[in-house]
Amino acid sequence: MDLKCALEECSMALNLFLNNKFSEALELLRPWSKDSMYHALGYSTILVMQAAMTFEQQDIQVGISTMKDALQTCQRFRKRSTVVESLSNLVSKQTVDQLTEEEMHAEICYAECLLQKAALTFVQDENMINFIKGGLKIRTSYQIYKECHQVLQTTQGNKSKNETYYQFEGGVKLGIGAFNLMLSLLPGRILRLLEFIGFSGNRELGLCQLREGASGSSLRAILCTFTLLVYHTYVSLILGTGEANLQEADSLLEPYLLKFPNGSIILFYAARIDILKGNFEKAQLRFQDCIAAQQEWKQIHHLCYWELMWCYTFQQDWLRAYRYADLLSKESRWSKAIYVFQKAAILCMLPEDDLKRTGEDIVSLFRQVDGLKQRIAGKSIPTEKFAVRKARRYACPQPVKLILPALEMMYVWNGFAIVGKRADLTENLLVTIEKEEAALQNETNHNEYYVDDVCMLQLLKGLCLKHLGRLMQAELCFSKVIQSEKQIKYDSYLVPFTLYELGLLYKQQDETEKAIRYIETAKNNYKEYSMESRLHFRIHAALDSLKVSPASTP
Repeated sequence: MDLKCALEECSMALNLFLNNKFSEALELLRPWSKDSMYHALGYSTILVMQAAMTFEQQDIQVGISTMKDALQTCQRFRKRSTVVESLSNLVSKQTVDQLTEEEMHAEICYAECLLQKAALTFVQDENMINFIKGGLKIRTSYQIYKECHQVLQTTQGNKSKNETYYQFEGGVKLGIGAFNLMLSLLPGRILRLLEFIGFSGNRELGLCQLREGASGSSLRAILCTFTLLVYHTYVSLILGTGEANLQEADSLLEPYLLKFPNGSIILFYAARIDILKGNFEKAQLRFQDCIAAQQEWKQIHHLCYWELMWCYTFQQDWLRAYRYADLLSKESRWSKAIYVFQKAAILCMLPEDDLKRTGEDIVSLFRQVDGLKQRIAGKSIPTEKFAVRKARRYACPQPVKLILPALEMMYVWNGFAIVGKRADLTENLLVTIEKEEAALQNETNHNEYYVDDVCMLQLLKGLCLKHLGRLMQAELCFSKVIQSEKQIKYDSYLVPFTLYELGLLYKQQDETEKAIRYIETAKNNYKEYSMESRLHFRIHAALDSLKVSPASTP
């Protein structure tokens, strides 16, 4: 099968995939997956996506072995002395001319397979050797993309550009774009280390390459689009300051919504964008459409359940939120510890009668959390560690109840930045927090968690006030937390996170110097607290938006 036919057939498979016909897409690609690099890449990519969604060890093994086959298939089409081995002479014109069209495509497909295999290697098990192997694969993949980028620049002026050339160009833009964008999110000190071994993390370059790739007509256009959508709808929120570019997300998705109106992945992103706009009611209907659109990949349902759980949490519709947390804890393998904690946390918010009707036992749920935690690449997952730590209050014979745990978890996922778009719901949350605050103050016997609980409520209250535009009151709440630093016993994360929030508050008021000072304090003066890496990502994004080069700070 020649390159042109292979690309046409893969394009058909992609359309099937986007129309929820996942098995049919695989069936179309399977017969040629050992003889055509694009069939090999497409076939293995779908299986890797499945593995990433199910998290079943068996699916991960299948993904890895299919990727190995795909790498072998691509290897057969590569030039005998590979691009990476001939770094020195590839830049010279004659070598570029020596690479046939097929060999150029083989490089880009090989790099793409390598990158996906590395990602799966990280989640396969916690063996340190695998971790190093994965890192080396990523480096090789990046080197190939860089070389291909140079090939692209040297051939830019050629008159004889055909359809397959544009396909190659799309592959390069996806690789260079995704690498630069993802690496640019890394905190300064890590990025400096990676730049030392040849990586580059230029966000503008990354976004620019992905935008160009997304606007093209290559097979990779949809992958460039999905990468940008993940960045705008998730990454910038969880690892950034919460300022997502929804206009761009909308315009990227629009043509696909017209072409695949029932495509579950497309519907999912449309609903997620609605959430980020604060249109929770519209999002809920769209997620239901997404669930109804297909029954083959249940994992897409689980993604919808997670989002619906948060939608109802933002609206404080606790029974409905519980329903989705319950479904997740029973059906999804992603993170049992988080799901069970989340379910128990939501149950804590229910009135006594409603709680009885569910037949659930909050104490026993919290006690299960510790045994459910998992490790990826030898490391515990920060949010799971946080849940385990919080659940410990229920481990002793006399449990000490958590205060508004569902709202604290909402903060962990940066949910206040989303619900803050809706003044009505933010006002309702403030009422809930103030009610709890009054109850806590009226208690005569203070337990050992008293100061921690008071400070946590002040942080959440400050966030609500900030989003309601009551900035001076918000500043007072944040200041109370910082002044109580010495009395906090367990939740040491509260002070650095509050300093960061106070910095953002000053940023909002154009007090740039003050903002930088508080954010820098959070960055440099605190260590070994819950979700430290998540805060460092957010700090990096905040300093970046304040146009301070994070690299210049000690």
